[in-house]
Amino acid sequence: MSVSRNGSRDLGSQSDDSFQYERPHVEPIYDTFICPLSKQIMRNPVTIENGQTFEREAIEKWFNECKENGRKLTCPLTLKELKTTDMNPSIALRNTIEEWSARNEAVQLDMASKSLSPGSSESDSLHALKFIQQLCTKNLSSKNIIRNADLIPMIVEMLKSTSRKVRCIAFETLRVVVEDDDDNKEIMAEGDKVRTIVKFLNHEQSQEREEAVSLLYELSKSEALCEKIGSVNGAILILVGMTSSKSENLLIVEKAEKVLENLEKNENNVRQMAESGRLQPLLTFLLEGSPEIKLSMASYLGDLALSNDIKVFVARTVGSSLINLMKTGDMKSREAALKALNQVSSCEASAKVLVEEGILSPLVKDLFAGPTHLPMRLKEVSATILSNIATSDCDFMSIPVGPNNQTLVSEDIIHNLLHLISNTGPSIECKLVQVLVGITNSPVSVVPVANGIKSSGATISLVQFIEAPQKDLRMASIKLLHNLSLHISNELATCLCGSAGQLSSLFKVISENIASTEEQAAAIGIVADLPEHDTELTRQMLEERDFEIVVSRTKMIRQGETRRSRFVTPYLEGLVCVLSRVTFVLSEEPQAVAFCRDHNVPALFTELLQQNGLDKVQMASALALENLSRESKNLTILPEVPPPGYCVSIFSCLGKTPVMTGMCRVHGGACTQRDTFCLLEGQSLARLVALLDHTNEKVVEGSMGALSTLLEDGVNIEEGVSVLCEGEGIRPILEVLLEKRSEGLRRRAVWMVERLLRTEDIAGEVSGDANVSTALVDAFQNGDYKTRQIAELALRHIDRIPNFSGIFS
Repeated sequence: MSVSRNGSRDLGSQSDDSFQYERPHVEPIYDTFICPLSKQIMRNPVTIENGQTFEREAIEKWFNECKENGRKLTCPLTLKELKTTDMNPSIALRNTIEEWSARNEAVQLDMASKSLSPGSSESDSLHALKFIQQLCTKNLSSKNIIRNADLIPMIVEMLKSTSRKVRCIAFETLRVVVEDDDDNKEIMAEGDKVRTIVKFLNHEQSQEREEAVSLLYELSKSEALCEKIGSVNGAILILVGMTSSKSENLLIVEKAEKVLENLEKNENNVRQMAESGRLQPLLTFLLEGSPEIKLSMASYLGDLALSNDIKVFVARTVGSSLINLMKTGDMKSREAALKALNQVSSCEASAKVLVEEGILSPLVKDLFAGPTHLPMRLKEVSATILSNIATSDCDFMSIPVGPNNQTLVSEDIIHNLLHLISNTGPSIECKLVQVLVGITNSPVSVVPVANGIKSSGATISLVQFIEAPQKDLRMASIKLLHNLSLHISNELATCLCGSAGQLSSLFKVISENIASTEEQAAAIGIVADLPEHDTELTRQMLEERDFEIVVSRTKMIRQGETRRSRFVTPYLEGLVCVLSRVTFVLSEEPQAVAFCRDHNVPALFTELLQQNGLDKVQMASALALENLSRESKNLTILPEVPPPGYCVSIFSCLGKTPVMTGMCRVHGGACTQRDTFCLLEGQSLARLVALLDHTNEKVVEGSMGALSTLLEDGVNIEEGVSVLCEGEGIRPILEVLLEKRSEGLRRRAVWMVERLLRTEDIAGEVSGDANVSTALVDAFQNGDYKTRQIAELALRHIDRIPNFSGIFS
């Protein structure tokens, strides 16, 4: 056999990137090894009829072309015609080539091994890596050679090269080496090889990230390596992030997705994916897995911190399965399901989905069942889920939860809840009270709940929770009582008024924090809703100095001394309403009069009239000023007229009525805002007149009520009219009459207009105003009995009805 002339052809001579070593280290290639047609080293040499040798595949292709083109069958070298296409294997030549190839590969492999070292040049390392790739693609058995030569760890070391090109080719080479070879993949699972690859997932160079994720995809086809990849800290989190990235290379995203799909075979990996926001694999296990897997996944789901959007997704996907799991007889499964449902139900939207899936009935059944049916610790979880659901805006009056189509607001269900509250520990008590809080947040369902509490006599039990040492229970009970306070106000007043001390406990809550909290707002709201005319309760609040707390906190808010919060508005509204109740007992309680004087309460209410945007504050302040002003005629200090002298008593013509200066025009005595609560002092009159233009008719009605005290019996009505005229209040009062608002406001307006028309000048002016006349006629014809009666009197003043008319007595 003769040597090839160029002496440089080898196994890698098939490409420009082939791995070529220096001539002394490689056996030369003989010409007989080369196929004359393909110009490549033969692997399956055959001899044809004339004795020429070719690669079987190449000569077969030549023969086929001859037939297809209609040419004579010839030898491609001699071009002489052949009689047959018979081919005989050249076994001896093939064996020689194989032996030569093995020797040559061994030499080249040794050279590659030496080139895969930290001290090698970039060129040598690249040539070595390319040679290994070519060797592995030649046949599968070559991968055994690579493994046995311990080259895999050396290739992994190349990932630490300072050359980016070397690192990329090393990734590519590893992928070729492990492809379809489980033994080589096992070697990759050893040590920290996988960790090294994972580090490149966050690499700044896109090409290296792509090579790394491609290699991981190949490795993840092995279940053993799936576990190994998942055990690398942060690997799954990074992969999940790559799949959701909008800026990542699309190919990288697709490969990362495929890696995760392979990793989903491992249960621990599924848990990590769920923690990273990829919940679908966990939910799939929960839906389709074995009972043991379902139990495991449900339990793990209960430990996850989920966003509200994810909770809704989970509820829609596996809500029904979790509810079915909750209804099984296996206690571990029920516990896991309840744990997961507790997590999922803590969002209003997801809670509504669970209600749609039918969670309420089994949940209520579990709560009311005996302890042998469900342990107390699980009843607490059930109560928590129910409290989560109760905060949603579901129509609980239409959803059956009992065997006889009872609902959550049915009387017997409410009684059972109240019984359970009274016979369990604080933790469950708190959750069940929160259930009632959620239901009573609705203005529709609060009524049947209030009726159920009344019929069971449970008000006193709920009031006692105000003193509970557990803050959550105390807060829940206060919020519940606030929701119910308008509907059970008399029962609440009875329970709070006395020596039990709950009222004082309530005021401790009201005053305990600098900032305005939800609990404080609810607590003051309870007191604000108690009957205003309950003298005994107001007297107790005076004696216990509760009103002093209210004044102090109101002033702190007014002066900006408290920290602002979203509850400051309802808190202030409650404070002002509670303070106003002291003005309802002025005629009966000297203590109330003394308190209002000591704290200059009329001035405070006058200031509060300016709380724009806080309608309830303005309404309560106007009402309080009405009560205070009505008491002014009783508190004003009338002047003492000195007795006449002897001559005057005999000759009356000598006597003159003494002129008194500084007296109140309306009340006839000495008045001040602080001592007699007179509206004419301070800014009360002007601010009340300004409120007549308010958009809220309740505020207008309160202002009208306060101003009407200047025109009522027992005061100088003529002077009252003059005062209103000077304060530019006549026209606003007439405008209220013309606007035709509620019946109550119209009655007040008609009453005040009738009083104003008793003054001739105003009557004369108004008689020419067709609109006012029309409004009075409308009130006379369409108002209620009392309004029509007053309207008749008003119409007489402007001669629309003759004075001898006696329509109303």
